[in-house]
Amino acid sequence: MKHRLAIDAFLAETVTPGRLRAFLESRRFPIVEGASVTFVWRGEADAVHLRHWIYGLESSNDLHRAPGTDLWHLTMEIPSGSRVEYKYEVHRGGGSTWIEDPLNPNRARDPFGANSVLQGSGYEAPSWSRHDRLSRQGHVEPFVFDSDALGRRSGHLYLPARFRRTRQYPLLVVHDGSDYLAYASLRTVLDNLIHRLEIPDMIVAFTDSPDRLREYANDERHARYLTKELVPHLASRFPLFDRPQARCVMGASFGAVAALSTAYRYPGFWGRVLLQSGSFAFTDIGKRNRRGPLFDRVVEFVNEYRAEPKAVSERVFVSCGVYESLIYENRSMVPLLDGTGMDVRFVESRDGHNWENWRDRLREGLSWLMPGPLMFIYE
Repeated sequence: MKHRLAIDAFLAETVTPGRLRAFLESRRFPIVEGASVTFVWRGEADAVHLRHWIYGLESSNDLHRAPGTDLWHLTMEIPSGSRVEYKYEVHRGGGSTWIEDPLNPNRARDPFGANSVLQGSGYEAPSWSRHDRLSRQGHVEPFVFDSDALGRRSGHLYLPARFRRTRQYPLLVVHDGSDYLAYASLRTVLDNLIHRLEIPDMIVAFTDSPDRLREYANDERHARYLTKELVPHLASRFPLFDRPQARCVMGASFGAVAALSTAYRYPGFWGRVLLQSGSFAFTDIGKRNRRGPLFDRVVEFVNEYRAEPKAVSERVFVSCGVYESLIYENRSMVPLLDGTGMDVRFVESRDGHNWENWRDRLREGLSWLMPGPLMFIYE
């Protein structure tokens, strides 16, 4: 017998102010019942639309007003394990505003603001992404570096809690470092994974770019800055292992393009590469691409790599959300990378192009690329 949805059971009887208040106070919203998810909004409006970031579905879906009430609702089928960011578009008097869901306390923040978050059946924010009082906190400090290739650069450095100058450490270089710190909890993730011995104590350079769309699109100067300038500079300041297996470069979106193109320009130097939702646009015929001129240099690079794939590292971890428009491009890159003889791992998630998706894949990526201290030492 098919389960009766909560919203249907509620609306089957006369909606009184008391029943409506009790319904709203007794539920978590959106209402998740297996694969059925009911979005609810209350208020006076001419129309209400759900705006979500699930590529492949209509980006705007109408909520329906329950007769004689100011309650709006919409039920959709969304697979278990999904995590979906969304807003409501509320229309009044000929205008509209996008708002976060006032009934849902779950929020995700990014450089553009915040979205409400649907946590589907079976999804749970990973414990290792939250502060653990037992995990000793690493030290984060700002750095400024004058690059011959790019001019003055700034970012942050992470030193593990047990940092000692008498020991050697692997190095992780992160593109869009400030965003990984602010929106993907990467400092907390490092603290927890190091404490749990899932990754070794490591030094992490969180780098940023004032012109990322240009510099991250296979810019030779950017690759030279990281490989020939920043790494030697850090090696002069800190006791780093001097071997490829102890150097990892990573990034998300355009940052993933920058990570791969850097390893491509200096094959063998970066023994570990972590790519999240890479903007790996390409064309099969011609050079024009559907994503516009910002991607032209990316397309040129990816087309070149697709034409002549080559090993650039030893291990490459790739992740992407199935609700992203980039899932096709990332799936297409994996067999090319794997075919070069590199050790490649690919992970998909029921999520979109956002920082918490990238956060949720960090444990699997980092612990596979750079496993716990004993394995790392004897690898």
